[in-house]
Amino acid sequence: MSTTKKIAVTVVAAALGATALAGCASSDDSAAGTGGTKGTGSKTVTLVSHDSFNASKDVLKEFTRETGYTVKVLKSGDAGAALNQEILTKGSPRGDVFFGVDNTLLSRALDNGLFTSYKAKGIDQVAADVQLDASKHRVTPIDTGDICVNYDKKYFADRKLAPPQSFDDLAKPAYKNLLVTENAATSSPGLGFLLGTVATYGEDGYQDYWKKLKDNGVKVVDGWEQAYNEEFSGSAGGKKAKADRPLVVSYASSPPVEVLYADPQPKAAPTGVATATCFRQIEFAGLLDGAKNEAGGKALLDFLIGKKFQEDMPLNMFVSPVTKGAKVPDLFTEFGATVDKPTTVAPDEIAENREQWVQSWSSLVVK
Repeated sequence: MSTTKKIAVTVVAAALGATALAGCASSDDSAAGTGGTKGTGSKTVTLVSHDSFNASKDVLKEFTRETGYTVKVLKSGDAGAALNQEILTKGSPRGDVFFGVDNTLLSRALDNGLFTSYKAKGIDQVAADVQLDASKHRVTPIDTGDICVNYDKKYFADRKLAPPQSFDDLAKPAYKNLLVTENAATSSPGLGFLLGTVATYGEDGYQDYWKKLKDNGVKVVDGWEQAYNEEFSGSAGGKKAKADRPLVVSYASSPPVEVLYADPQPKAAPTGVATATCFRQIEFAGLLDGAKNEAGGKALLDFLIGKKFQEDMPLNMFVSPVTKGAKVPDLFTEFGATVDKPTTVAPDEIAENREQWVQSWSSLVVK
């Protein structure tokens, strides 16, 4: 992701995905080749996504060489904003494939009938536990990431204060006025963090927990981009902005971004991850109902779960592959946090309660 979701390629970009991360502006990026006009027999396939989608040019050119199709990427802001636009244009989609709907918003996409069923070639090599629509194949899992609190190592070292490691820690007086998070109503990382608290404290306890966080000075902003690059003191963008919040809701894979885009590259990441605050995010892509280039869309879905694209993702979108045997770069594993026990919430439970949870959260924390 919010861009991601999920971190965009700016100074610390190339989103995580997603997820899906902050932002609302739309943009069009043409990938390999010159392409053609959309329609029957078109050699251009249009991928609609959140702002965090990023892939190596050589990999997209390989898709063109293999299939004859050129990829056009239409970016549409945060994952939630992008999904809303597709719901508004249901039946007459702006593209052929949508990438970036995650497990927190999956039910909205499926309930609105956005996708046409397609069993992608190679789906048998995708981990079974991420195939949340395995019976109908309306969406294809593409990547996973963990939404977690990140901390500014220098801030805590300078003050000889241990960084928080759990949800409980964040509500302690020692961390008052230190945390910034994204709005759960407008950002997928913000929603993932909220769901993590629901999973941890349950229906009867998450509201009390958020009351404690509010009393402890949690700051809420619209999306990931603002939270991470403007408010968080540990990021390269935050340092330039003279940010004063050393705790932020981001991703377990955010630290490698700070290493990769630093010049010179440090031997250790300047940021850390509170691994007991993590929520597992799964991102999907699907063939849009009414796609003008259905054949091209199917070919693209096959490619997205192929090893070439899967191995390209970690250092472009800072997410983990779902295809068995896909290798992950050393930098990603060396500096990213390993999350052994992320929190999760069942998709049907999210579908049934998401709106109520977000409304309750908004009334407690924002209004």
